[in-house]
Amino acid sequence: DQGGEMGGHRKFTMTTGMPVYFCDPRSPWQRGSNENTNGLLRQYLPKGTDLSGYSQDELDAIADELNDRPRQTLGWLKPIEAFSKVLLD
Repeated sequence: DQGGEMGGHRKFTMTTGMPVYFCDPRSPWQRGSNENTNGLLRQYLPKGTDLSGYSQDELDAIADELNDRPRQTLGWLKPIEAFSKVLLD
């Protein structure tokens, strides 16, 4: 939200028809899921960790572990289970 990664949001919206919404600055309560995910990541990578010291395989393993955890916000489904449910319904 402070980098250039969202600079193409207008093109993304025009291409996909999916609007992009931004939270108000300095309002972390508007990004609850994001803030929760950051907290989960901090269990593996403390704030300020230099990611260049990790291989892609190590980072992928962390992502796999996080994505294999059931989430209360998903009705205790794992993210892949919730995603699959959306695709199959």
